Amino acid sequence: MEAMGNETERAELGRATWKFLHTMMARYPEKPSKEERKSLHDFMMLFSTLYPCGECANHFNKLITTYPPQTSSRFSASQWLCAMHNKVNERLEKPIFDCNNIESKYPCGCATTPSENDSLSSLA
Repeated sequence: MEAMGNETERAELGRATWKFLHTMMARYPEKPSKEERKSLHDFMMLFSTLYPCGECANHFNKLITTYPPQTSSRFSASQWLCAMHNKVNERLEKPIFDCNNIESKYPCGCATTPSENDSLSSLA
C-alpha cells in the first residue's frame, strides 16, 4: 500500500486503530486456547500487511517481526501491544505511555452477564 498523504486522515486512522487494538487486547482471554493464540498471532501479522497506511504498515511489520506478538495471556498481549505502541510513539516523537496503567486507559468493557439488549443486530 502507498503512504497516506493526508496527515489529518492518517492521525485519525491511527487513533482509531490504537483504540481498537488496545480494546481487543483488553478483551483477549486470560487463559487463551491454542487456537486463540494462533488467531491473535495471525491477525497481527495480517493486520501489519493490510493496514491502509503503507508506511505505517511497513514500519509495524518490521516491529512485530523483531518483537513477535505475545499471546500467552491477556496481560502479556496487552503489555506487548503497549510496548509496540510506545515504539511507534518514539518514532513519531510522541509521549511514551506508562504500560503499567494500560488497563485503566483501555478498559475491556466486559459485562459480567449478557444484557437483554445485546444482540448481533447491535453490531450494525
